[in-house]
Amino acid sequence: MGLTDTQAVVAVVAALAILAGLAGVVVPGLPALPLCWGGVLVWALFGDAGPGRWAVLAAATLAAAGGTVVKYLWPGRHLKRTGVPTSSLLAGGVLGLIGFFVIPVVGLVIGFVGGVWGAERLRLGSNQLAWPATVQALKAAGLSMLVEFLAGLLIAALWVAGLLLA
Repeated sequence: MGLTDTQAVVAVVAALAILAGLAGVVVPGLPALPLCWGGVLVWALFGDAGPGRWAVLAAATLAAAGGTVVKYLWPGRHLKRTGVPTSSLLAGGVLGLIGFFVIPVVGLVIGFVGGVWGAERLRLGSNQLAWPATVQALKAAGLSMLVEFLAGLLIAALWVAGLLLA
């Protein structure tokens, strides 16, 4: 059974939203999981995928909500244990965002590292103490991105399964 033109357009729009969401894990300004979930929502509302589409949307909603919660709680708990304050992360985030526009893509990492290191250097008064805190912040940021990416991949897999089973 082939797709109608409308179903094909809806599937392409959903796929593009999901791909943009997966890219949003590393591109500032793109809300990763909301885009992935939104793609499934568009498909469920406007596609003709049968009653199973609601189960796919429900599972995607759980994956998006769970991924969002874990994305913030798990790395945050790790940072609390290591003693890196939120202010240092905010400094890294702001400089990372500025760096992204000054030196596209690579500036995000450079700005984040520089911001966290600078804030920790000011707070702790030593290069030797600032660097381990910066490394811990980088690990937490990486863990957060990994959780978000895996949740996005789960949403994508649920959608593909829904497409195949429709």
